[in-house]
Amino acid sequence: MENNNKAEAQLDSLSKLPDHLLLNILERVETLDALRTCILSKRMLKLPPMLSLLDIDIGSLARYLKPDVDTFNRIFQYNIAVAATTDKILGARNPEIPIRELRVRFCLRHDECLSISQAVARTMATHKLDVAEFVVLTEKTSWRCTQHDLLSFAKRFNTWFGDCPVVFAGLTHLWLRNLRFGELDIHNILNTCKRLESLRLTHCDAGVRSVLQVQHAQLVALQIDYGEFEAIQLNCLPKLQRVKYVGWSYQEDPLIFGSVPQLSKLILGKVGVSSTSNIQLSQLLANVPWITDLRLDFQSEKIANLDNLPQGCNIDWTMFILEAASSLKELCITVWDHWCEMETNKDVRRKKGYCEKANVEWQPSAVHFKHKNLVKLTICGFQPEENFVRYIRRVMEIAVNMKEISLYDWQVCEDCGDLDPNIKVCPSRYPRTTEEKDMLREEITKELPMASPAVIHFRS
Repeated sequence: MENNNKAEAQLDSLSKLPDHLLLNILERVETLDALRTCILSKRMLKLPPMLSLLDIDIGSLARYLKPDVDTFNRIFQYNIAVAATTDKILGARNPEIPIRELRVRFCLRHDECLSISQAVARTMATHKLDVAEFVVLTEKTSWRCTQHDLLSFAKRFNTWFGDCPVVFAGLTHLWLRNLRFGELDIHNILNTCKRLESLRLTHCDAGVRSVLQVQHAQLVALQIDYGEFEAIQLNCLPKLQRVKYVGWSYQEDPLIFGSVPQLSKLILGKVGVSSTSNIQLSQLLANVPWITDLRLDFQSEKIANLDNLPQGCNIDWTMFILEAASSLKELCITVWDHWCEMETNKDVRRKKGYCEKANVEWQPSAVHFKHKNLVKLTICGFQPEENFVRYIRRVMEIAVNMKEISLYDWQVCEDCGDLDPNIKVCPSRYPRTTEEKDMLREEITKELPMASPAVIHFRS
């Protein structure tokens, strides 16, 4: 009873705020949660049609699922609810009240997809949407999908896509998952989605060892997560600024750069895999020397294991990145051993081709090489080891205009502590006290006349 009284008092206090403040608050949460709040107050019932940011997400319903319920049937019911809510909210809109952003996250089922698309298409005809986004899920998660599932989901998507070209032509953001397309399907999507600024494909491809050709006049951001693409060819993307590619399947260069004059940020993530073919990142970066923000993620594998470092395997090899990307302004390196996410079974690692020692072949940088544009170095997972200290000193020698070096401890993971006791998880030796930090700053900058200890920051 006491808790109910407190909740009523808080709601009463909230409902007394001016409309513009209430709208500001409601637009910071998912739209379905905002609707629940408005239903509890007569005064606030008028607010949903006035929201300019709409985020209608099946996840705000599905998160309440309990493990013992019929998940599939419940998700289908929630998908129907999302479609009905989308139609009702958009149907009640006053054309004079703008919608700046509209995001709908739902499951790939034809009837609901059709209903949502028709509602959004009608809204596009009467409102100028700065951002219109579809996030399309499948009823199976990626790791449960068979090849038949991927083909079936893609067929389902293509049917919907063919029925609703108008709404896709108005989308600015699109995120698809678990689809194995035909050879020309992705080309047709890009050709239809004229306004598209952001495309994300998760566990999507056009068949094993298919090559994705990307050409689009408006695309600003492209993200590919896993899938069976042999390569991504970025042919002509005059506005492309950000590319993220995680978990490519083959050892050849995963990205081929054509005309990408505005590309400034590149993120690459990959588990270390044994192969006779090494990815020539230096050659890859040589085609886009104007990149200013490069991030590498080795996904918990031993490419930079500073607890039990294999001979010749350290992060010095990343120096070639600075030589290849002369315009680079910021370099971020993440070093981490999340044993709870690593595959530790030796037989499974051998079957998947994961490397035991990720030996990286590289040639030392030129003696007199200087980098004039790098101003920020970030290392996540820093430890006061000789390899890290030597690496930072070398970067400070090369980067003559360095302004900030941010060093973060490795992230604490509760799951790693519940593992097999035979797995060695070493405690962090990250500096904690002011004295430890000052001593380490002096050690890093010792006998470097142009290096200032003040640029080194230990971030909590």
